[in-house]
Amino acid sequence: MADIDIHDLTDRYVAVWNEPDGERRRAAISELWSADAVHVLQPPHEILQAAEGLGFDRLHLEARGHRALEFRVTRAHEEFVAPGTFVFRSRNNTDRLHDVVKFHWEMAPRDGGEAAGAGLEILVLGPDGRIVSDYQFIEG
Repeated sequence: MADIDIHDLTDRYVAVWNEPDGERRRAAISELWSADAVHVLQPPHEILQAAEGLGFDRLHLEARGHRALEFRVTRAHEEFVAPGTFVFRSRNNTDRLHDVVKFHWEMAPRDGGEAAGAGLEILVLGPDGRIVSDYQFIEG
């Protein structure tokens, strides 16, 4: 396992969701995630309820590989950050156990105030220190 600073890793992770420049965002994605990495999202509660109403008892969303990850990050940026409404930030509670890193994040109003959303991120790192699996749980 590469010797990495987990706080730097989570800072770079959160920064990519806030990055306005598409080229820098693309480069950051390549640096953070391995080429075949997967980002798995447990959707917010209201989406899960709607899916259950349609007969689905398990639901998750998945983006695999740099192109899909770039699309996922770009869409989140366009919806939440680009309009100037929100910013993503770490809650500074990063922890590591072997090749697994976990931390909480929040989506807060750019001008300050209480978080409008929050989640738990669990990252599984490869031997080179890049993310191979990224599990995101929306918690509020």
